[in-house]
Amino acid sequence: MADVLVNIPESAAPGEIIEIKLLISHPMETGFRPLADGTLQPRDIITSVRCLYGGETVLEVDLHPAISANPFLAFHLRVDRSDEIVLEWTDWYGEVQREVRQIEVV
Repeated sequence: MADVLVNIPESAAPGEIIEIKLLISHPMETGFRPLADGTLQPRDIITSVRCLYGGETVLEVDLHPAISANPFLAFHLRVDRSDEIVLEWTDWYGEVQREVRQIEVV
């Protein structure tokens, strides 16, 4: 699976809007690139990214072959309680990778 960098603050004030950054090291092969032997490089893309806060989906994104290698996503989230933030993504083959972070609202 892909290597990942996640940037989420460890703490925030109630009602604060935080920025979440996600960088996934992934080739995002479209399946259209020819190899030296004339065959096509197999498709290998991330098809979706989802963020859950306290078990509730707060962001869901569909990705397509036009997305470049090593996709980077950044988005904002208003936090009102200490809870888990789960980032998960699914690739072309149905494999799911998850990263879980805890945020403390003080």
